[in-house]
This record gives sequence, structure tokens and C-alpha cells, in this order.
Amino acid sequence: MAKPPYIELGQGPDAERMPIIYEDRSVMAIDKPRGWMLVPFTWQRTDRNLQAAIQSSIGEGAFWAKSRQLKFLRYVHRLDAETTGVLLFAKSIGATNSLGALFETRQMHKRYLAIVRGVPRQKEWTCELKLDKDPIRVGRMRVDPTLGKASETSFRILETRNDLTLVEALPVTGRTHQIRVHLAESGCPVLGDDIYGGPARVQLALRSVELSYQDPFTRRPVRIFAPEHRFLAEYGFGKPLNAEPIQPVPAESTNLETARPTAIHEGPPPPPRASRPQEQAGSNLNGPQSSTRRPTFRSGPRRPRSASGS
Repeated sequence: MAKPPYIELGQGPDAERMPIIYEDRSVMAIDKPRGWMLVPFTWQRTDRNLQAAIQSSIGEGAFWAKSRQLKFLRYVHRLDAETTGVLLFAKSIGATNSLGALFETRQMHKRYLAIVRGVPRQKEWTCELKLDKDPIRVGRMRVDPTLGKASETSFRILETRNDLTLVEALPVTGRTHQIRVHLAESGCPVLGDDIYGGPARVQLALRSVELSYQDPFTRRPVRIFAPEHRFLAEYGFGKPLNAEPIQPVPAESTNLETARPTAIHEGPPPPPRASRPQEQAGSNLNGPQSSTRRPTFRSGPRRPRSASGS
């Protein structure tokens, strides 16, 4: 039975398809669109609860799930409602726990692209401001050097056009709104961020474009990419930054070629700031602060990352 290269939520003209950009026996990764929330199934304050919609679709016997004999699919991490890109789901409770542990122990490497207005002061810098929930404004985070949790994000300017700058973000920790707060505190909030950057006339310009880790079951490295073309073009930027020669899909893999917006990478990874693992033969379609004082920004080249970073 052919497996659709997407998940489909809803029925009829209102149905929404989300591309599957990676899949193996344990996990499935989709390219999450804007507007969907990652909240528990029982949270019924919105009709845009992605987990609830997926569970309902599986329960109704939707073809995308039935063709895979899927009975279970649960998100392993979260993206903000208006953030797009790589979103990882586990196909079993065991996989949920094992993959979740990789996030908790900072063994999940994440890469984002953000568009900011203006030009940051440094070409490369790291922000380590501690973050905590804002006790006054619900749903907002704030910098708190005393009670906040250790947070770290490295940034690098990739391109500047007119008054907009394309920034790469590598979060080591995974606090709520971490990239958004750290960029705002750096003097360049994400374009379209109405929480930390003032009134917005455009949609939030933040996208998760890469996730890499060592499979906890096979011990093989995995790299998952989300396409960058449309995101970059939406804000007037050029070709995608992860463009590499396209390799054929392994014969033993599920063929989801029609949904593959980025290449499968069989050879060694590009030589960025730290060594990254080669990709698993799946269907790829496409430390806490010891000081209590307020941390400062570090400018200049980022320090090498250990294998346990995220």
C-alpha cells in the first residue's frame, strides 16, 4: 500500500496537508505550518490543537495513518504556534521517552533561521541570559538573572538586504521563546514578533530548518532538514543555505520522493562550526550557569560544541 508523503487533517475542502520530511520505524518529522499549537490533547481552548487533530485523524482511520498502520503519534518537542519547520513525532511511548531524553540532555542539535529588522552589532555572538516566566503577562517570558533558568543561544549573521538581516540561531537549551527573547535582548527582535518586538504587520519570521541526533535505538546518526526556499523568498532573500547535491533515496527506504524538498545527504556533512553526524538511512525528504550574576553577551566566533550540545 502506497504511503502518502503527508499527513492530512480534516476532511473535504477544509482538509490541510502537512509534508512528511523524514520517517523511520521510530519517528516521523513534518514541516509544521503556522497557526498550530503544541498543547496536550485534553487542552480544548482552541480548534488548532495539532496533537488533538492528529489523534482524531488516526482514530478516524485516515488513509495517511492507516497505510502506515499507525496507532500512536505524539510530539517529542514543541514549536511556537507561529514558528514553522521541523517538528518531530514519536510512533510509540518508548520512542517518545527515548527521544525526549535526547532533548533533555542536550543531545539534540537544532538550527533555526530568523529574519530581524536592522543589523546586529556583531556578526557572531552568544546570548546566555537566564529566562523565566513573566509573572505579570501570561504567555510571556522575561530575563531573570536570579530565578531564571540557564539559557544559551548562538547567533550568526548570514545575509543582509536593505533593512532586514537573515540570522542563523543555534539554541543549546530549549526554553520557551528562547530565540525570540535572546534576539530581542540583543537589540534585534524577530520580524513579526508582536510579543517581544512591538506591533507586527507581518507573520513571525522564525523557522526550524534542521534537527540532528543519534538514533537511540540503532545508534545511527540522523539529520532532518526542512526546506528553506519559500521562507527565504517570503522576505526577499536568495537560495537556501543547506543546498547540497541530491543523492538517490536508499532502496530499502520508504519512497517519499514526491515530498522531499531537500536532499538526502550520504556523504560527510558540510564543515560548519562543529562536526555533525551523517544521516541515517531513513526517508529524509528534504550547562547551567554556575554564577548568579547576570550573564553577558559574548561576541566573536562561537566556541566549539561538544557532542552533548543541542
